[in-house]
Amino acid sequence: MLRTVNRVLLGLLGLVLLAVGGAVLAVGLGVRPPSWWIHDGPHDVLLSTAERTKWRDEDWWWPTVIAVLAVLVLLALWWLTSVLRRRRLAEVLVDTGDGAGALLRGRALQSVLAADAGSLEGVAHAEVHLTGRRDAPETRVRLRLEPHVDPGSALNQLTNESLAHARDSAALKRLPADVTMKAAKHKAARVS
Repeated sequence: MLRTVNRVLLGLLGLVLLAVGGAVLAVGLGVRPPSWWIHDGPHDVLLSTAERTKWRDEDWWWPTVIAVLAVLVLLALWWLTSVLRRRRLAEVLVDTGDGAGALLRGRALQSVLAADAGSLEGVAHAEVHLTGRRDAPETRVRLRLEPHVDPGSALNQLTNESLAHARDSAALKRLPADVTMKAAKHKAARVS
């Protein structure tokens, strides 16, 4: 979802900047602009002195300018951190023994590990996310356990079966996991 929003916003911003820049360049090269355009010719300034100083003495002007700029800075910082922070590992480097290696899609390993963990006895639902680097992946596993399951035995099963299968199939030396367990919601049993 974030990737799609990011691409759409960057595409729209790029189109607006390209259109405005192209129009300013065309006017600068001598093309006659329409009557509603912001400047009239190659020697015209974008904002005249009167336009720049028109609102300076109003009480609301500077707080509004500062608030708008602060919101823009906060939005830009939010966007930058969301772009730089990679939540999921896209691919895992598998050592094939011949020195070349192979790439395994991270989502494929995630889905297989989630299906394997979800099939364990007493696990109602499992979610897996790969993080880390492609040569040293790490996992975050969220398990929703049935009410009768012992969390310790579920963790042992996950470690000795699901994570061991994933580690062996991807030829990884180690596959650290951060496991979070929650109990599945259930209706209260009636006693009569």
